Amino acid sequence: MSKTSLISQDTNKALKILQEGGLIALPTETVYGLGADASSADAVRKIFQAKGRPSDHPLIVHIGSHEAMHAWAKDIPPSAFKLAAAFWPGPLTLILQKHEQVLQEVTGGLDTVALRMPNHPLTLEILRAFGGGVAAPSANRYGKVSPTSAQDVYEELGESVDCIIDGGR
Repeated sequence: MSKTSLISQDTNKALKILQEGGLIALPTETVYGLGADASSADAVRKIFQAKGRPSDHPLIVHIGSHEAMHAWAKDIPPSAFKLAAAFWPGPLTLILQKHEQVLQEVTGGLDTVALRMPNHPLTLEILRAFGGGVAAPSANRYGKVSPTSAQDVYEELGESVDCIIDGGR
């Protein structure tokens, strides 16, 4: 696959890939993330393979709304809702008690889950259309510098990603 067919702003293409269990790279307000359906163990394992990341390292689940916290976390304290209202969308990650159905592949075996709602219009569009959580650590090989452009992702991960959404630097 060529670079031009991997790097795109086609959010419908990215959505379809997520729904089919593939990997996408998507922009946030900080760095690019490597995303997969957080409710699919097979999809999540692809993240660890592409990154060369140890499987016991937890992943952040990106969500598209405040209400989506309830699908991933239980016993959510009022302070979490206040923080989300003040700082989401944005670069705040909340660590909360996970629901039992949250995959161990996502949490690294912990009883907590990390939730974040990134502030990038293309990524929010994808997350809201997807309706579920997207596990998305930074889109780089384990131990390398986090990417800040679609080109960085392509150079680091190449064709181990099914689609790279170009949201600028």
